[in-house]
Amino acid sequence: MSYDVLVVSAHPDDAEVQMGGTLVKLVHEGMRVLLVDLCDGEPSDFAEPGVRVAQALRAAAILGVERVFLDGQDRLLADTQAMRLAVARLIRLHRPRLVFGTTEATTHPDHAVVGPLLSAAVFLARLDHWERVPGGELLADTEPWNVERLFFPHCKMEPAWGRDFAFAVDVSAHYERKRAAINTYGSIFKVEEGDRLLTLYEAEDAYLGRLFGVAYAEAFKSHSPLLVASPTVFLPGLHA
Repeated sequence: MSYDVLVVSAHPDDAEVQMGGTLVKLVHEGMRVLLVDLCDGEPSDFAEPGVRVAQALRAAAILGVERVFLDGQDRLLADTQAMRLAVARLIRLHRPRLVFGTTEATTHPDHAVVGPLLSAAVFLARLDHWERVPGGELLADTEPWNVERLFFPHCKMEPAWGRDFAFAVDVSAHYERKRAAINTYGSIFKVEEGDRLLTLYEAEDAYLGRLFGVAYAEAFKSHSPLLVASPTVFLPGLHA
């Protein structure tokens, strides 16, 4: 089955927090989106085993996306050849135009893994003749695939990027659905008590929105320079 967009995250809830509004917007534009969590997020802070996965599936339904879980271990994720090949296989099977994943994360070691792992997987996915590579059996029965773009949303556990990002997406019209998806994660956040982290995460989106004169925005960096057909594709700037 093909998807237009593939999003690779360390844990369930990462994609929602980092780019939930953008996900809703992409779905609204008719794109099919698959979330790939490198682990199932166990153990959770405030719930028994299995609860976080159920919450993640509910969050995906709210966003209008689909979701799969790989077999990594929360807290101990590593950029291994096996995990690179597993992600590359998903890219080759689902043939997305756009791929997203965390980068420049330093606070949580699991988050730090995603950037280099995903960059390697995107590269490996485009190569042929895996039947000639020892250990390449996982990709040998799939066809090479080149993604059009690799983008990285800001990991909100890290210091803000300020204005050092490639582009931002206005997610104001879709923010309620982002908030609803994140609020399913009672296994991680104390939603009913007004979780401090959620307050800080939303404040970042509001700050980014203020840079552009909108309510909420999400920032992204690009793996390679951006090329546009015309400068008219850009929305008006707050101060031109």
